[in-house]
Amino acid sequence: MEVFVARQPIFNENEEVIAYELLYRNNQENIFPNIDGDRATADVIINSFLNIGIDQLSAGKPCFINFTETLLKLKVPTYFRPREIVVEILETVEPSPEIISICRELRQLGYKIALDDFVFDKENPYCRELMKQADYIKVDMLTATEKKREEIELLARLLDLKLLAEKVETREDFEEAKKRGYSLFQGYFFSKPIILRTYDVPVYFHSYYEVIQSLEMNEPSIERISQLIEQDISLSYKLLKLINSPAYRPKHKISSIRQAIILLGLIEIQRWIYVLAIRDMTGTAKQMSEEVIKLCLTRAKMCELISTKVFEEAVPSSYFLTGMFSLMESIIGQPIEKVLKDMPLQDDICDALRGKENNLKKVLDLVIAIEKADWENASQRGLDIRLTQLEVNQFYAHSCQWAEGLLRAEYLKDGNHSRLNN
Repeated sequence: MEVFVARQPIFNENEEVIAYELLYRNNQENIFPNIDGDRATADVIINSFLNIGIDQLSAGKPCFINFTETLLKLKVPTYFRPREIVVEILETVEPSPEIISICRELRQLGYKIALDDFVFDKENPYCRELMKQADYIKVDMLTATEKKREEIELLARLLDLKLLAEKVETREDFEEAKKRGYSLFQGYFFSKPIILRTYDVPVYFHSYYEVIQSLEMNEPSIERISQLIEQDISLSYKLLKLINSPAYRPKHKISSIRQAIILLGLIEIQRWIYVLAIRDMTGTAKQMSEEVIKLCLTRAKMCELISTKVFEEAVPSSYFLTGMFSLMESIIGQPIEKVLKDMPLQDDICDALRGKENNLKKVLDLVIAIEKADWENASQRGLDIRLTQLEVNQFYAHSCQWAEGLLRAEYLKDGNHSRLNN
């Protein structure tokens, strides 16, 4: 599934790019679709941080990202490092003691704050205090009236805030804004938003709700959380992408989801599960077909079962991941080399997925032969690793039942959820 993020440069008076604004897009059309604000920002965060990579998007420059009131209250800006973003507070966020407290805390942590399309409301006693917490005020040069602009410009000078002119369409607009004291500029005169695209694994299971429940227990079980994430190919993929980002990149390669969770930490896992949940709660995600997800799960489980029977020194979770990600090339629509580049999997897992012969590859090939009903090939591959045909058949039957069971449980859960909401 393709995912998109639009990136529009922000210039200084010398027409040098000093930052970018990241904008939500859901296709190659360069317009903002009618979509819930929480969903839009959550998508921008997931796609820019996990799927494309914040460093690739920003080239080391800070990114202005819109935040709704809900996401501010969830402390979502703190998921980024202060140097990576500017917290852009939307005009729909009503100034209040809670919002001011959140902004004050963000400032103390080193974050910069921008007020988007800010309108000074004399009736709201918290407007001026919110301005005091800001570093930038963004003014829409197309829609703001002359009176509103003059008012904001005067307040910005009094409070020593930087003015950013949005929707600068012409050279004349740019020169006029400079004369009026603006120091930052963005708009079509400089550059239309450039849409960057990458690929995401569509969400199928909604297991992050169960993960959240497990994380919020007094004594969270890493084993249970690992199991829930392992059963969801989308969450597994995103977790490995996250831990391979520059902020967390491990010294050693990953051989299991459990290892990734331990390295990342339960608090960090919880933060990202919240963002994923917000994104999916506020919109309908494109889903993989039942057969594709069933095949991923069946392969993963069967590889794991065979490894525990055949190889004494085997790490079952490595075989599980090999089976789970063996269809990733088809799901994402990208060459396996590109997929593996963004995932810190152990070398033997990567080798198997590339087609290099090792024990993981032998087991995967046996599983694929069974899927294709290539009985002669399956029988020979089973004998090569000292498995009888009966054992192979039993493992396959068990794996199919396990995958079917997960799907049935998900259908029941979704059905109950639908009835509650109707």
